[in-house]
Amino acid sequence: MATVPAPVLAAALAVALALPLLGWSMFARPGSTAVQARENLVRGIALTGTGVGTASAAGRGGAGLLTRLVGALTPRSTVARLNRLAGTAGRPAAWPLPRLVAAKVVLAAVAGGLGLMLVSGGPSLVTVVLAATVTVVAYFLPELLLYSRGQERQDAIGLELADTLDQMTIAVEAGLGFESAMARAGANGKGPLAEELVRTLQDIAVGQPRREAYLALAERTGVKDLARFIRAVVQADAYGVSIADVLRTQAQEMRLKRRQRAEEKAMQIPVKVIFPLILCILPTLFIVLLGPAVMDIVAVFGG
Repeated sequence: MATVPAPVLAAALAVALALPLLGWSMFARPGSTAVQARENLVRGIALTGTGVGTASAAGRGGAGLLTRLVGALTPRSTVARLNRLAGTAGRPAAWPLPRLVAAKVVLAAVAGGLGLMLVSGGPSLVTVVLAATVTVVAYFLPELLLYSRGQERQDAIGLELADTLDQMTIAVEAGLGFESAMARAGANGKGPLAEELVRTLQDIAVGQPRREAYLALAERTGVKDLARFIRAVVQADAYGVSIADVLRTQAQEMRLKRRQRAEEKAMQIPVKVIFPLILCILPTLFIVLLGPAVMDIVAVFGG
């Protein structure tokens, strides 16, 4: 009776242990009562902890032991980086920080187990490099997803910024205060910028100083144009400059930059079209145009 190699058994055991952890990290959800209580408690409060247990309370259900185990296996710098990326991505409700940390470990374990099975079946340099690459990519996959979502959110905020400043300018010139104009823009808007404005007003409402709330808005979004606008607002508040003039100037500048970015992308289109043109269109065109002539030449000289 043939014996199963020890590496194969170890890999199968690792996969068998990792699959339940993967299922928990991806699909486990706390009860609706716990979710509502947590949202009420942390609304408008940034998660600034450096560990999994202090960064979020979503993983305190029946998975406390697993959360502590995953936290022990994950460096604090990685948890802090995930926390920062989650903040840039808007902290999706389906991706709490403990689940992201657990997903990194579980995905790496599953990929490593499958890679070990592949290497044990036919060890070679190609299989070893492939297994190592897949394991590394699986470990960083949650961060890549968060980074991609954060970039999309930053682009959306950049596109909405000019129109939002126009709305706030009209509201301020009509006699509203800056925070009232911000509240109106947040109530009328539906994108990520409106959500961030509402959150900033909530921070001010619970007692955070206006300067710190504005700077926190610029820091957690990571949008350069918004950060420049926030600095202008903070300076205007400090030196007593008319906020209506600041809003009008910033709105004009944002519209100009948006137009310049659109022109820049339009100028990049011919360069981006060159490679598909050379690799896909020109060979087909040559075959269609020169193919019959080549066949006739071969028939004449070959006969």
